[in-house]
Amino acid sequence: MKNCTSLHIFLIICFCLTGCQVQTISTNKKKTVILFNGKNLDNWYTFVQHRGRDSDPKNVFTVQDGMIRISGEEWGCITTNNEFENYRLVAEFKWGEKTFEPRVKNARDSGILLHSVGEDGGSEGIWMYSIECQLIEGGTGDFIVVGDGSENFSITSPVAEEKLGNSPVFQAGGKETTVNRGRVNWYGRDPDWKDVIDFRGNQDVENPVGEWNRVECLVEGDKISIFLNGKLVNQASNVRPSRGKIQIQSEGAEIFFRKVELELLPQN
Repeated sequence: MKNCTSLHIFLIICFCLTGCQVQTISTNKKKTVILFNGKNLDNWYTFVQHRGRDSDPKNVFTVQDGMIRISGEEWGCITTNNEFENYRLVAEFKWGEKTFEPRVKNARDSGILLHSVGEDGGSEGIWMYSIECQLIEGGTGDFIVVGDGSENFSITSPVAEEKLGNSPVFQAGGKETTVNRGRVNWYGRDPDWKDVIDFRGNQDVENPVGEWNRVECLVEGDKISIFLNGKLVNQASNVRPSRGKIQIQSEGAEIFFRKVELELLPQN
């Protein structure tokens, strides 16, 4: 094999871990894991509430026109076959028009669950225990600790003096606060936020419904930084756990993804 410059790909490997084919593209500086290949969900399995693993008769999770379509009709998620740590997750998403009971008139809602561990459906019979980067109208970039209330699932974030409702709000340079239940709001969440469809806040970084957004979750050891459309919106350290599977939720609203990939970072 010829030597390659830093601008050329010198190795494409398809390897098999826990039964899935993950395309990994390496250069001399980084390695990218393509979690969605534009064709199928080979790197994922489905889990639907009250149905279980790999049982999706209503086709909540499909691939259409080179995109993952999550209908939202039933609660559940797609889950990676593999666990990951130390990475930059890049996902490009947009909301669809359809919504379903019991959230027909509520804010469009989904989420990316990082560091997912334990049993499928361990939380509320739907999700694995995890640390969520929330995707919701007006609140994309919130952290939610999807745990059992113990210190095994927690984050520490710098927050503002004033809470929004009962939840702290991220503020760079603020007072460090540890949360093992509930959320840390992104810095610009509107104080008048309402759980209604098409909600838009004055400081929203998310693009309007139907337009593409880019969310990046930078995982460096036990630290997570969330960027939305290139802007830092939330950050946490002392994250527990600090590795695990990745889940993407179905939660009553239609959502599309055209890219889901990881840039693996050097191990500490």
